[in-house]
Amino acid sequence: MTTDTAQSASTRSWSAVVNGRGHRTAMNIFMAIVIAHWAEHIAQAIQIWALGWPRPRALGLLGMAFPWLVSSEWLHYGFALVMLGGLWLLRAGFHGRATRWWVIALGIQVWHHLEHFLLLVQAQTHHYLFGASVPTSIIQQFLPRVELHLFYNALVTVPMAVAVVLHLRPNAGERAVARCTCAVGRRVQPVGA
Repeated sequence: MTTDTAQSASTRSWSAVVNGRGHRTAMNIFMAIVIAHWAEHIAQAIQIWALGWPRPRALGLLGMAFPWLVSSEWLHYGFALVMLGGLWLLRAGFHGRATRWWVIALGIQVWHHLEHFLLLVQAQTHHYLFGASVPTSIIQQFLPRVELHLFYNALVTVPMAVAVVLHLRPNAGERAVARCTCAVGRRVQPVGA
């Protein structure tokens, strides 16, 4: 077996585990990351709208401890990349109705990732779009950044949550072809394991 073939087989094997017997664990880890990210956005929203803090001071919980990290486009781009990677990696574990919703979330995240990539490139080159004095995303022309990112995260999270609920509570046909044991009450060995 050549090195390329062995590496390809290893990748397929790893993907099979993540989307088979390890799908629930991988999905739980991914969802914990999503929830932690939401907690940061909610904390920032509370700081702005409930506590009346000026936007530059409203950095969320992580930003209170590490302000330099939150102001870095690398953190935001890194999370957008983790979201994109997680949605891509876990998609093969979904079946039936859940697949459609998961793919919708993936498609929206592709755009969200592109916006963060544009912000990162601007931050690194100091060449800003639309004559702005700071990195600016395309849709930021219409919505302030805090509101825009709450909106983007909601757009990704809602179909993702629908997909997870449908995945955990499949109909009989979806349950019959599932390769993982994520379904509530499922105790049988997954197909193809």
